Parts: sequence; C-alpha cells; structure tokens
Amino acid sequence: MLLNTDLHGQNIGRSMTCHEFVTNLDGMRDGQNFPKDQLKALYYSIRNEKLEWAMDEEELVSTLTPRPPSTPSSRKKSNPFLTLTQDAKATTYKEGQLARKVHAEADGKKTPWGKRGWKTFYTVLKGMVLYFLKDETRAEAPGMEEPIGVHHALAERACKYNKRPHVFRLQTADWRVFLFQALSAEEMSSWISRINLVAAMFSSPPFPAAVGSQRKFIRPILPTAQCRSSLEEQHQAHEACMDKFSDELGEHQRNLPDKRGRGRDLEEYRLKKEYLLYEKRRYETYVKLLEARLCGGSEALEQWEARLGGTDSADEGLGLTKSHSSPSLNLDPPPAGVKVKRNISERRTVRKIIPKRNKQLL
Repeated sequence: MLLNTDLHGQNIGRSMTCHEFVTNLDGMRDGQNFPKDQLKALYYSIRNEKLEWAMDEEELVSTLTPRPPSTPSSRKKSNPFLTLTQDAKATTYKEGQLARKVHAEADGKKTPWGKRGWKTFYTVLKGMVLYFLKDETRAEAPGMEEPIGVHHALAERACKYNKRPHVFRLQTADWRVFLFQALSAEEMSSWISRINLVAAMFSSPPFPAAVGSQRKFIRPILPTAQCRSSLEEQHQAHEACMDKFSDELGEHQRNLPDKRGRGRDLEEYRLKKEYLLYEKRRYETYVKLLEARLCGGSEALEQWEARLGGTDSADEGLGLTKSHSSPSLNLDPPPAGVKVKRNISERRTVRKIIPKRNKQLL
C-alpha cells in the first residue's frame, strides 16, 4: 500500500524507483532478502495498474454515476488520507482581502517564474481550508482558485522578503510555500495567529515513517483528516512531538557526516536537519498557541488575539527596560559615548614599500 501511495498518490515528491524499492526491503524477510525477480514483478505490476481503495456500495454507485466537469478544487487524488476535506458547515475563523504569491511547489520545488505573480483574492479560512474567491459575494464562482489545506501548516512573518510590506509566509504539509500580503500589520498578525491556531487544534497525528526511511531520509505523510481530540489532548500530543523532534535534532547534530564523504550523504544530512528544525519550530508554535487558548477558556478569538499580541510583544523584547530587583531603585542612565584617545605607538604607520628588484641598487 505504501508503494501504491508513493507511485499514484498526491504529488509529495519524486516517486520511488524499482532499485530503491528493492534496496529498501533488504533484510526484511527475517534477516533474509526477498527474491529480486519477485520484487521487480510486484513493483512494475503496481506501477502499471494502481491498487484501488476499498469502497462500499454507495461509493461504488457514486463513482459509476456521471459527474459534472471537474474544477480545480475537485481534481484530487483517490487516496483518502491525502484528499482535502471541505465541510460546508465548518466554522469561519477569518476572512478578508489578501494578495497571494506561489513561492514553492510541493516538496519545496521552486515555482517557475511565469507562475510567481501576485494575485489578490477575498480569502476565507473556513475549517482547515483557505478559500480564494474573486470577491466576497461570489462564493462558488466558476474557475475558483484551488483551495489550500492548513493542516500541519505553519504561518510566519516573511522577514527575508522586503519588496512589499505586511507579508507573511505559509508552508503547507506537503512543503508548498505561499506568500501573502495583508492590508496592515495588525491584519498580518491576525492571519498568522488564526491559521496556526486552526492547524494546532485540528491537525491529526502523522503517519509512521515509510519503509526504508532509516536507510534514506523520507518525510512522513501528514493526513488531512480533522483530529477529534480535545484541546488538552492536542496540547499534550504536540508537546510530545516537540520534545521528540528536539531530541532527534540534538542526536542528528551530534552525528555529523564525514566532510570527505559522498555528496549524497551530505545532502541527506542537510535535508533531515532542515526538516527537524522546521518541525521543532512548528510544534513549538502549536504548543504556545494552545496554551494561550486553554488559559483563555471560551473567550472570543478577538480577545485571545489581543492577549496573544501582548505576549508576543514581550517575547520579542519590544518596549522592555532594564529590570531591577527593587522597584524603588532609579534606572541607570544609558552610558554616554566615551572617546578613547589612542597612544601614538598604537597608531598605524605608513611604510614605504621598496620593490625587491630595487633593493640591490640602494
């Protein structure tokens, strides 16, 4: 089933080759190897004809019923774990105008220059899905842009992008990267906090690592299904993941590869380090937001956002002064600039450079 998902599932990167499939199963038969001819036959059989997922009678009837022409939002793969679920009754957490730019496609692959332009949409965060509408009155207009799932996503301020103001960065579960421009700094912070809160509340636990991931680094598949756990259970699960990735990152950094080793090994090390750093940062964000949400109880999102904004300002050191053990102590004035007079012997001297060929003439 994992091979079938790798070959025919949603675009999550380069598909596994036959040689990689055979290599990944080395020693998996009670310490012995499977016959290579049998594994090759299995690989090409699944590659030429994908395995269909089990369906009940109602699903079978629906698949045999003629369907209307597909739209961008309906062009999804048949894998139920990767299909984006769109619930019409889901809660709307945020809506407003955003400009969007596609920065990287699935697996972090750079987007071609012709597809990187900025487009403005009326954006709606409904459930775990971002919808992009032409305006707020046309909810299901023909040719609507493909929605984006925010499950296991992370929104951050785009500090390295300085061509436009109020731009934040969104990285999705399949490592696509989008840039969004908000109307103001307050709107940007609101979009970031609410997208991350939705991802923290409803992202399901990741699947176990794929077969052969210990031999070659492969990112785990992150399901799109909404988690049914309570906020307390989600907070505990995210804390466990945060600690796990912190430990894995420390272990990974202690086992440095040989600098004279193969370029492939160095690239594998770099990719895994980048992945562990990102996952650690993502779960740290989830834990922080859920802690703030749990402390506020059933307060409105606006109140939670305002309280979270004060915490973020304190964390970033904005407006902080030097702390004293006693409030009655006067604050020390900032030290005035002191000019230091350098000794003559410390000054740099200028020496006349005499070419080597002219030294014999002196």
